[in-house]
Amino acid sequence: MKTLSTLRDGFNRLLEIIVVINMLVLAGIVIVGFLSRQVGSPFTWYDEAASISLAWLTYYGAALAAAKGAHIACPSIVNAFPPRIRLPIALLGEAVTIAFFVLLTLTGWQVVQILAGSTMISLTSVSLQFTQSALPIASVLFIIAELLRLPEVIRQARGEGFVDHELEEIGLSPNMASQSDAAPDVRSSAGGTAR
Repeated sequence: MKTLSTLRDGFNRLLEIIVVINMLVLAGIVIVGFLSRQVGSPFTWYDEAASISLAWLTYYGAALAAAKGAHIACPSIVNAFPPRIRLPIALLGEAVTIAFFVLLTLTGWQVVQILAGSTMISLTSVSLQFTQSALPIASVLFIIAELLRLPEVIRQARGEGFVDHELEEIGLSPNMASQSDAAPDVRSSAGGTAR
């Protein structure tokens, strides 16, 4: 188990490095593009390079979110079920997610193959195969992230349930949120009026 934890930590670190590099590149492109426009001589490649860099950041960022278990999910709904039902539902969700990214990997690879010999419009020295490679590569990374998280998913499904990252971000635990929903409004019970 320690080996899996070490592997997961290393994989998360790799994805964090990739995402930070993507962010720095995108920020650099935007700054260079802005400065070139300010001096009245905008680079022709700026818009195309910035959009490709943003797409890369999106794909690799999604893989990082998957590695941290923070991608789009409905933990509150899954947590409403008892653990014996929660586990099959969670495993079905994981299977559907992985199947989708397997399909995306295969489709992305086909796109990369179709683009053989094509280049960017503004930077003809850059192959479109390179620019579009983020789709199959990030999809494979997403699958690896899901598989590395699977033991944690099983543990959470059998235990107290899944962490709702949106509640966590605002400083609430799922228990605190359910207690605040159940607590009566003090103003209305005291006869006061709420405005």
